[in-house]
Order: sequence, then C-alpha cells, then structure tokens
Amino acid sequence: MPVKLKNVIETVAKEKNIPEEVVEKALKEGILLAVRKEFKIKDRDAVRVLFDKNKDELKVVLRKKVSPFVSDPISEIALEEAKNYDENADYGKIVEVPLSLEDLGRIALTVAKDVISQKVAKVERDILYEEFKELEGKIVTGTVRRFENEDIIVDLGRLEVILPAEEQINKERYSIGDRIRALILKVSKESSYVIKEKNKVKRVLRLSKGPIVILSRTHPNMLKKLLEIEVPEIVEREIEIKAVAREPGERAKVAVYSQDKNIDPVGVVVGFKGSRIQNISNELSGEKIDVIEWSEDPAKFIIRAISPARAKKYRLLTKEKRVEIAVPKDELSLAIGKNGINAKLTHKLTGWHIDILSEEDFERVQKLKTK
Repeated sequence: MPVKLKNVIETVAKEKNIPEEVVEKALKEGILLAVRKEFKIKDRDAVRVLFDKNKDELKVVLRKKVSPFVSDPISEIALEEAKNYDENADYGKIVEVPLSLEDLGRIALTVAKDVISQKVAKVERDILYEEFKELEGKIVTGTVRRFENEDIIVDLGRLEVILPAEEQINKERYSIGDRIRALILKVSKESSYVIKEKNKVKRVLRLSKGPIVILSRTHPNMLKKLLEIEVPEIVEREIEIKAVAREPGERAKVAVYSQDKNIDPVGVVVGFKGSRIQNISNELSGEKIDVIEWSEDPAKFIIRAISPARAKKYRLLTKEKRVEIAVPKDELSLAIGKNGINAKLTHKLTGWHIDILSEEDFERVQKLKTK
C-alpha cells in the first residue's frame, strides 16, 4: 500500500527552512539505503524509490530477473509470479516488484529515519553556511543566549554564534537576554574554530550544530561598518574610508577622503555638533574616535594623524618608513598618549614608525646627526 508523505515533506521543509525537493531527495535516498541494507543488496540499481507528488504516493520496487530456477528470491523471480507484475514478463527480463514498507522491518525503517535526519541536517548546515557566508564582514544584531567560560553565545534567530573573549571590548559586560551588535568576522564549515596566540593554539571553540560563526566587536571593520551605517555619504562613495586603527573601547583613528573639493570629509563624518561620531562612540562603549583627513603626502597625513598634538617639525626617513616628529614640550605626553595609545594608533593608521620628540630633543638629535 502506498505511503502518504506529502505532509511530512512539507512539515520538515518548513521546520528546517529548506526546499521540499531537498527533503524529498533525502527521504528517497534514506529509504533506498535502508532497503539495500535490510536485504543485503549491493547493486544500487536493483532498488528504485518512486514518489508521485500529485498522488502523494511513495513506492519502493525491487528489480528482479525472471529465472527458471530461483536461487536468490531477492534478485530473482519465477515466471509465473513475474506475470502478476508484468504480463509481458519472460525469462531473462527484469521485472519491478513493489515492496510494502512493512516488508522493510523495524530496523530498516530506523536506518531510513537516521539517514534522512543526517541528510536533512547536512543540507540545513550547508544552507546556513551559504546564508551566513554572505553576511561575513557585516554587522548583525542578536540576543545574548548564554555564557561558556568567557565566551558569549549569541542567538541570531536561525543559528547560535560565538563572540569569543578575544573579540570582546574589555570593559563591556552583558547579561542573558541583552541585545548585542557585532561584526561577523568569520564563517566556517568546520565544526570548530582555533584561536591562536603567537602562532600557537590557545584554545578551540565548538558548537553542537551548524557552521561556526565568529563575531567581533574589536575588529577595525566593526568601526568601519558602523561608519557606513551612520554616514550615507560613505555608502554613496562621496567619502572614502582610507584607514581605521583601534584600541577597542578606548580610542580609534579614522582616515577619510573625498575627491570632491567642495566636501569636507571630516565634517561630514563627524556630523552636526559631533552627532554622527557620537552615536558610533556610544555603540562602542565610549570609544573616543578621531577623524582625520587622509593625504597621499605621508608627511601631511602623519602630522594630521598625531593630533590632538601639534607637530612643529618632522623628518621623514623613507627607507626605514620612519618619521621623527617634534612637538611642543608641554604637548609631548599628549602626542604619545596614555600608555602610548596616540603614538600606537598613529603608527597603525599610517603604517609609519613614529618617533615623538620635544622640539629641544629634536634639534639636539639633528645636530648630532650632522656632525
């Protein structure tokens, strides 16, 4: 008796959010493998699984050879019996014999169920992988679901993802149920993600199902994407972000540029009374953001990047890609920044090694070099 499966296929497809064709194919493949295992059939072509969508009927048939002497009832059939299925049956011909699902037995049905589950799960993982791979490098919003050691597991609706401790802003604290925005840093088909430190494995992250998706709130691209969201002129390409440097949660520098001389890129990005940059700063737990106009002239760019300190003199050492900068003595600590943060960010932003000196020390070094 044919088995009705249309509703089952529709339900599974809806629950897993995958095409009905995928579920149907997995179902047929599962039944096929179960029958072959139950009856120890090596030849894949000896079994056919047929599903008629219009009639909502599933049939399983064994292809048997008509033989005068039946030694193997699984692969052979007597002529008299064969004519019950094909009136034109004759010796040597192949006859398709319907198999009731009851004949499969409890073991076969269990195998079919397992295979179907595995295949549907694999397809579901593949679909989720492709879906989230397209979101790699973009910002998403999710809900804090739980904590695993210092890592945060975030629910994005269809998938639970990881915000590792290394990708969190240190001073931020979350509770279960909090909303959280983060950059999708990495999407992997692998069942685990390795965090390395100085080329050595620090630890391995795993989730029970689905692709591994790693979030970040510390990556420079997090700030870049927030700027794109807040400043439409960047998306419209009137303004270009040339470089981003961050000390997450503390301070950041952003270099912007516009080919249109009538546009003030810094002013546009900062916004009226600093409104745009303040919104982003609030999202990043008060991270102070310096917006700097980029220049193809490295000296001009570096001098702007060292702000809020004022560079009085400079000396470029091009071969070493290093620059010596002289600032007023009372601005030396400002130029270096707390724990060297301003000098460090200037280096990250420009790619040049920065030596910051007082004007007096700058002149003294210069005199020594000329002797």
